[in-house]
Amino acid sequence: MNEQTSIKKSEWEKFSHLFKRQEISAKTTLLKEGQISKTAYFIENGCLRSWFNNNGKDITFQFFFEGYGVSSIESFKKNEPSLFTIESIEPCIIQSISKKDFEFVLNESIIIKKEVDEHIFQRLFFYQQLFLSRIKDNPEKRYKELLKQHPEILKRVPQHYIASYLGITPVSLSRIRNRH
Repeated sequence: MNEQTSIKKSEWEKFSHLFKRQEISAKTTLLKEGQISKTAYFIENGCLRSWFNNNGKDITFQFFFEGYGVSSIESFKKNEPSLFTIESIEPCIIQSISKKDFEFVLNESIIIKKEVDEHIFQRLFFYQQLFLSRIKDNPEKRYKELLKQHPEILKRVPQHYIASYLGITPVSLSRIRNRH
């Protein structure tokens, strides 16, 4: 662990009493599409996904693993209905914090505020890449990029969620996988 990581970790530990540790089973919904987000989560162990309903079809657009912070940022910040659902894919251990407590932490710690700002920027960058990839890349190219950039997804996430993420059917995903 480098010095910067150590400083960040000790800063977060100052506020550990504000977090609630929970063990949840697979397929646990933490936030439903349309609800207002009042909680942020940190994943100690496990995998979560974000998805939305598109005319009755479940569309997965992001996966989160150990060490990730997760919320519906827009809903959490603006008190508006969430555009997506957050759900566990596998049993997880998560830390949750209320909006009020999270805002307190951000006001008390410039170190954590900077880290959260960087996290939000990274999410924006991810969404930009996802958006452009959906426009310009075919499913096979999206699969190759996923394999190269996020092999953990292919190891831990069920195929039907990966297919949804890539914007294809599970049968199409099987065909693509068989070619590689």
